[in-house]
Amino acid sequence: MKRLLYFSLALLLAAGCKQAADLDTKRVVLTGIDASKKPGDDFFMYVNSIWYDTAQIPASQSGVGAYSFLNYPQRIRLQAILDSVSVSNNPTGSIEQKVGDFYAAGMDTIAIDKRGYQPIKPVLASIDAVTDVPSLLKLVAEEQKVGDGSIIGFNVGPDDKQSTINIAQFYQTGISLPERDYYFKTDSSTLKIQNAYKKYLTSLFVLTGTDATTAAKNATVAYEIEKQLASAHRTNIELRDVKANYNKMAVAALSQKHPYINWAKLLNDLGAKVDSVNVGQPAYYDKLNAMLKLVPINDWKIYLKANALTTYSNFLSQPFADASFEYTKILTGQAVKKTRAEEMTQAVDRSLGHALAQLYVKKYFPEDAKKRMGVLVDNLKKAFEARITKLDWMSDSTKTKAKEKLYAFTEKIGYPDKWRDYANVEVRRDTYFENRLSANKNDYRYTLAKVGQPVDRTEWLTTPPTVTAYNNPPMNEIVFPAGILQSPYFDVYADDALNYGGIGMVIGHEITHSFDDQGAQYDKVGNVTDWWTKTDYQKFKARTTQVIDQYNLLTVLDSMHIKGALTVGENTADIAGVAIAYDAFKMTTQGKDTTKLDGFTPDQRFFISIARIWRVKTTDEFMRMYVNTNPHSPARWRVNAPLMNFTPFYKAFNLQPGDKMYKPENERITVW
Repeated sequence: MKRLLYFSLALLLAAGCKQAADLDTKRVVLTGIDASKKPGDDFFMYVNSIWYDTAQIPASQSGVGAYSFLNYPQRIRLQAILDSVSVSNNPTGSIEQKVGDFYAAGMDTIAIDKRGYQPIKPVLASIDAVTDVPSLLKLVAEEQKVGDGSIIGFNVGPDDKQSTINIAQFYQTGISLPERDYYFKTDSSTLKIQNAYKKYLTSLFVLTGTDATTAAKNATVAYEIEKQLASAHRTNIELRDVKANYNKMAVAALSQKHPYINWAKLLNDLGAKVDSVNVGQPAYYDKLNAMLKLVPINDWKIYLKANALTTYSNFLSQPFADASFEYTKILTGQAVKKTRAEEMTQAVDRSLGHALAQLYVKKYFPEDAKKRMGVLVDNLKKAFEARITKLDWMSDSTKTKAKEKLYAFTEKIGYPDKWRDYANVEVRRDTYFENRLSANKNDYRYTLAKVGQPVDRTEWLTTPPTVTAYNNPPMNEIVFPAGILQSPYFDVYADDALNYGGIGMVIGHEITHSFDDQGAQYDKVGNVTDWWTKTDYQKFKARTTQVIDQYNLLTVLDSMHIKGALTVGENTADIAGVAIAYDAFKMTTQGKDTTKLDGFTPDQRFFISIARIWRVKTTDEFMRMYVNTNPHSPARWRVNAPLMNFTPFYKAFNLQPGDKMYKPENERITVW
C-alpha cells in the first residue's frame, strides 16, 4: 500500500510539474505596449496605440478589434463548420443537414439571381389586395408571423410586475432609420443618411418594375409615413425609464381607445388570445390609431411595400442586395460588401443559431473554461458583497436586500443545458427565400407559445458563439456565452491578472447591471418594486447623476459628446466592474504578490488587460451612429473613464497632477 501511495504521489507531482511547465510555456506574454506614451495621459493608447496605428479595418467591416468585432473571426470559424457540413451527405432532419442545406441554399447565388424578385411577388400582390384599414391590419398581422414586422411591434416576455409569467407586449416600431432623431436632425451627416435611405427605397421600387419617377414619389410617401410614426417615438434616453415602459392594459379598454387598431381582432389575427397586454410606449399606438384614420389607404400600401422590400432585400437577387449595401455603406462606412459566405454564416446563426452553436461548442469550447469561469464568478460575487457591506451611503436594511438579490443570481456559462428544437423549420437546398421564412415562422411560433405561460429560466437570449455577455433583470441572471470566453477576455493559460482584468471586468460589469439605474428597480425575483428605502434610492440617483455629468463632458471624433443619460447604465457598470474585478483579483495568490512578469507588476497587468479587451478601431461613420444609438460608451472611454475614477490605478502607474487622466480624489466617482 505504501509503495502504491508513493507511486501515486510521484505521478501527481510529475503531473503538477508538467501542468505548471505547460502554463509557463503557454502563458500569455504582454507585448506591444508603447513605452513612449505616458500611461496617465491616455491609458487606452498607451496599451493599444502600436496595434491601433497599424490595424487595418477590413473593407467588408465597419471596425476591427475586440468585443463585437470579434464576431468577425468567430464567423470565420462558423463558416468553416458550415463549409464542411454543407458538402456532406447528412441524415435528413439532422442538425448537420439543416444548417448545411440552409447555408448551401444561400450560397447558390445563381439560383437566387435567376428567381429575381419572384419570391416576394405574392407579398406585393397581397398588399395590392388591401382595400381598407381592417384588411391592412390583417395583412400586417400575417406578415408579422413570417418576420416582416411593420407598424405593430409584438413580443412576449416576463411581466415586470409578475416575473414568473410571460405576457404579450407591444412596443414602438414602424421606422427603418436607426432611431427617431434621424428623421428630424438637419446636420450634414444625418441629411446624407436620410437621402441615402430615400435613394435605397427608390431603387427597390424600380427593381420591382416601377418607373423611376413613380418610384421616387413612392419613396417620399413611405419616408413621410415613417417620419410621422417617428414623431411619436420615445427617444433612446426616454426608453431607459423602466416604469414608463410598463403599461398593462385590458384589451377591451384598448379597443375602445383605438377603434382603428381594433386590438381584439388584431390579437386574434396574431394568434394571441389574451385579455390584457403591456403597451410599452402608448403614445406610439395613439399616433398609429390617428394615422390609420387620416392617411389614405393607398399611401399605407406604398409604405407596406417599402417595408417588405427592405425586410426581404437581402433574401433576393443580387441587385436587391446591392441596393441594400449602398445604403449600409453610407450609414456605417463599410467599404465593400461582406463575402457571401460571411453573410450566409450570419444568416444561419440568425435562423438556426442554436443548431449551429451545438457544432461550434463541440469543436471549440473547452469545458475547463466553464469550471474556471465558475470560480471567477464566485469570487466576483464575494467581492461585490464586500463592497455592499462597506458602503457608507446605504442603510443596513437596503444592504440586506441587495445581498439577497446578489445571491439569487442565475449564472449561465458557455451554452444552455437544453437546446432549441428546429424540427418545424423546412429547409431545402434550392429555396433560400422560403428557408428564411420557414425559420421566421418557427421563431414566431416559439415566441407565441410563451404567452401566459411560466417563464422558462433556462432560455438563452443570444446564441452561444456570439461574443457578448448580458444581464437580464426580469430573470435576475448573468450570461457569458462561449463566444466571449476566449482571448483577450479569457485564456486558460493566462495568469490571474489578465483573466481578472479581462473576463473578470466583464463579470463585474454584468453583476453591476442588476444594480444600475435600470436593474436597481428589479428585486431578487425580477419584479419591478421599490425595494430600496426612499433615502437610499435618492443617494443612489445622486451618484448616477454624477456619472451622467462626467461622461457628458467626454468627446468623440473631436466635437461629438458622449450622451451621459443614454450610457449611464453601462458607464455605472464599467466603473463598478473594474473595482469589483480588482477586489476579486486581490483574493488570488498573484493579486497579493508584487512579482513582475514581462516587466509589469500584477496590478499593472490587471489594468493593461482591461485596456486590451476594449481594443477597437472603427470607421467614423460607424462611430457617429454608435454614439447616437448605443448605450455603451466608445471603447477608449470604456477604458479611460473608469480608470480615471479608480485610485488603485493611480498607484499602479504613479499618476500625478498634470497627467491628462488625473482627477483629484474627491472628484473620483464611486457608485458601488
